[in-house]
Amino acid sequence: MSKPDSADAEGLSVVIPAYNEEHGIAQVIRSLLSILSECRFDSEIIVVNDGSSDGTDKALAEFSGRITVHNHSLNRGYGASIKTGIRNSRFDTICITDADGTYPNERIPELFSLYHEKNCDMLVGGRTGEKVSIPLIRKPAKWVIGQLANFVVGARIPDINSGLRLFNRLTALRMFSILPDGFSLTTTITLGMMTNGHRVEYVPINYHHRVGRSKIRPIHDTLNFIQLILRMALYFAPLKIFVPLSVFLGALGIFWGVFSWIVLGKLADVSTLILIMTAVQLGAIGMLAELIHWRMPSLYRRGDRRSEEGFQEQDE
Repeated sequence: MSKPDSADAEGLSVVIPAYNEEHGIAQVIRSLLSILSECRFDSEIIVVNDGSSDGTDKALAEFSGRITVHNHSLNRGYGASIKTGIRNSRFDTICITDADGTYPNERIPELFSLYHEKNCDMLVGGRTGEKVSIPLIRKPAKWVIGQLANFVVGARIPDINSGLRLFNRLTALRMFSILPDGFSLTTTITLGMMTNGHRVEYVPINYHHRVGRSKIRPIHDTLNFIQLILRMALYFAPLKIFVPLSVFLGALGIFWGVFSWIVLGKLADVSTLILIMTAVQLGAIGMLAELIHWRMPSLYRRGDRRSEEGFQEQDE
């Protein structure tokens, strides 16, 4: 797959993953072309057709010469599509949005200005505006995932997996090795940046009813998101997992020892010792994991400087 030799510093690359979006993609692109044509900065629209089996390719043919289209021969996933778009982008600033008309793309120029004014590493359109149309069935899972993510990061995250966000191309390239090919890419890049010193800002946006059928599988994807957050916690913030477990088992061991001695009249020494020793071992493993994490040269921490070309070659 061909790719630009280097990215231009000024301008915006809008990346749109599309899988069976024949009903909404044309209107989204028409709107974006109109919006971006009135902006003073250079821009491009990159659509990644992720192995669609409907009429998405025919809908995209209407815009030949005005947008860039990359085709996956097979359906590789939301995250894989975004990574393809980033690899082939021209500009240093990436904006991702969806092809289903749910996000207020008319605010992209405003978000682009705020992104540079705030000098942040990522600006996210948080779905916390006045009009947010999120299906009721998805709200409990979204709340659980949000609380778990807040615990891992140690800060409140207004919207962990919003699909409208702007970020630096090189920062994303550094993280390609941990970014998944599925829907959890946005969750991963959020946790990765926030646990490694990157500045992430949120701006409230509205969220509309989608055009076409959703690709989200509520139970399957929720379990995957929870598994992902726990994995990211072990990777980026191991003490957040090991220390609570260690403290809990240690307290449980002491409680059980005292309870067995006073209530049962005999110290349950073996089970008490097992609980306390397990607590000590988990604490030691957590400290060791934290030491390894911070001693390793990290590609993901803010301030790490390597050539963009090196990251591109590594990812190919």
